[in-house]
Amino acid sequence: MGMTMEDEIKRWTAKRKVALVVEILQGKTSISEASRAFDIAPSEIEEWVDEAKRGMENALRAKPLDIKEQYERQLKELQEAYGEAMLELRARKKLQSLLGTEDEK
Repeated sequence: MGMTMEDEIKRWTAKRKVALVVEILQGKTSISEASRAFDIAPSEIEEWVDEAKRGMENALRAKPLDIKEQYERQLKELQEAYGEAMLELRARKKLQSLLGTEDEK
């Protein structure tokens, strides 16, 4: 990417993000170095890298999923995880009430 702090970036376009992620994947810079150089949280840069990897994986599939399918799959997984968490919470509350260890409010 070859930018310095003088080249202040006011808006991170997809093209700029791609350039930075490619440099990270090629080992030309690290997430921590980029974070310091561009004053961006490391977690945000990590998200960009993760998104790029998911996009590459999908692009290299024999039958790539379209964006809608990707989001629907992700939504389904999140809904299932939420449902499991709710069941576990209800079971814990039921157990607490049966054991008489319910918190007094």
